Amino acid sequence: MTFFEAVLLTIITAATPLVIAAIGELVTERAGVLNLGVEGMMIMGSVGAFAAAQITGNPYLGLVAGVASGALFSLLFAFLTLTLVSNQVATGLALTILGLGVSGMIGEGFVGVPGIRLLPIEIPVLSQIPYIGTVLFKQDIVFYLSIILVIAVNWFLFRSRAGLKLRSIGDNHGSAHALGINVIRTRYLAVMFGGACAGLAGAQLSLIYTPQWTESMSGGRGWIALALVVFASWRPWRILVGGYLFGAVTILQLHAQAFGIGVPSQFLSMLPYLSTVVVLVIISQNRRATLINTPASLGKSFVPDR
Repeated sequence: MTFFEAVLLTIITAATPLVIAAIGELVTERAGVLNLGVEGMMIMGSVGAFAAAQITGNPYLGLVAGVASGALFSLLFAFLTLTLVSNQVATGLALTILGLGVSGMIGEGFVGVPGIRLLPIEIPVLSQIPYIGTVLFKQDIVFYLSIILVIAVNWFLFRSRAGLKLRSIGDNHGSAHALGINVIRTRYLAVMFGGACAGLAGAQLSLIYTPQWTESMSGGRGWIALALVVFASWRPWRILVGGYLFGAVTILQLHAQAFGIGVPSQFLSMLPYLSTVVVLVIISQNRRATLINTPASLGKSFVPDR
């Protein structure tokens, strides 16, 4: 494997959880729900996947458990914000703190336990193509799922009737309700999809990225995913581009340290988050484009007429 291939592989591995978590949050926000609990759902997916893989000895069952953990945790957020009509921002922040605490408690017995890695899938012939074969056609199943999710979500939002209904709820939930669309049910499904994606992203961290369990191993990636949705202007294809851009910045710090570049390690560690802030500042300058793409009902609670 050449140095070029090794760098690309590490970038893809770092970017995959960001893309998956962001694409799930994009669907949630398109439905008009602001879920700031992505970080908590991601870490719950990590511990659920690792624990299930250890108990069953099967990393694929661990992957399923990670998805289920994120979806179930998001169901709690949906119940609090959609049924009990609690504040979405406060609830999301509270569930992030709750997720970090609960995951630490569940994973206490798994600290230091060797993980079960989810092995890559080698596609015959294509994996032998020079330079790109190993990078694109000898990857784990989660990488392929991330690409499929981007394509599927893009088609769903802009090519399907159900996607049109979901976007109409995000734009104006009152009008959507007047047309007979079940706003609450659609938002429940959107939130659970976002939670399942966050759980899948978390499972990738504990089964592929670093196959072990450590407390708070999500490392703020849920917050980067939230910023990535805004960076992409709520467009699925831009999520893919932005995810790999942020992934490249994350990997840059590792290679800079490996080459002995005389930059403090603390500065290199903050690069992904610094780039996130810079991107948000740049986006905020183009307020007109941002306002056009932002779902008008984002973060607003809906109480149907009784």
